[in-house]
Amino acid sequence: MAKPSLTLVQVLGLKPVYHVSDLFETAGSRATGYRLLSKLRELGFASETRKRGYFTLRSSVFQPYRLWPNLLPSLRAFKQARYFGRAYDESDVNLARKLLKGFVTLDYRAYELTHFQTPYTFFVYVEDAERQAKLLEKAGFSEGRRGRVAILPKEGDNFDNEIQRVYLDCLAFGGRSTLDAIAIELLYGDKLSIKGEFPVELVMKVREDLPS
Repeated sequence: MAKPSLTLVQVLGLKPVYHVSDLFETAGSRATGYRLLSKLRELGFASETRKRGYFTLRSSVFQPYRLWPNLLPSLRAFKQARYFGRAYDESDVNLARKLLKGFVTLDYRAYELTHFQTPYTFFVYVEDAERQAKLLEKAGFSEGRRGRVAILPKEGDNFDNEIQRVYLDCLAFGGRSTLDAIAIELLYGDKLSIKGEFPVELVMKVREDLPS
């Protein structure tokens, strides 16, 4: 699915938002540009905005192509994420921890590992998403994108090395989670067989800000 030709998008550089016309010259034609965007959306690297013709890209799309196959299971899971909220504050996370059984990743697990960034959304991989969703709803949660609790279906088979999976999730999610990935690599690099690439200045900044 992730063909090398898709890396054409990397010439756009990292920006908050893009217009589909940005792809036309890069891809060589209007039709090819639309096909490129469609494939990036299918993989989970791109998302449409509410404004017609505009889209965003996960920063992970700028990782080397050799890493993309390792990011795809995470991206597939993120596309299927279901978000839930009740009071829309930390109490939601505390209650969800008691209700849900699964593999915690991203914000909260990264914080437990690094104590680097204040977590916000509680992401957890679950075996039966529908059953877990009903548990939350029974406890008064409502489903919606504003929720701070997110359940993810298990995608891929690399859950044995917990630190590696959380690292790849952070790398794939991109944005502020990229900083969590860097922090994990700085602290647990010996446990990682797959590593991303980051700007030196960003690595130095995380190194400086990590708790001693």
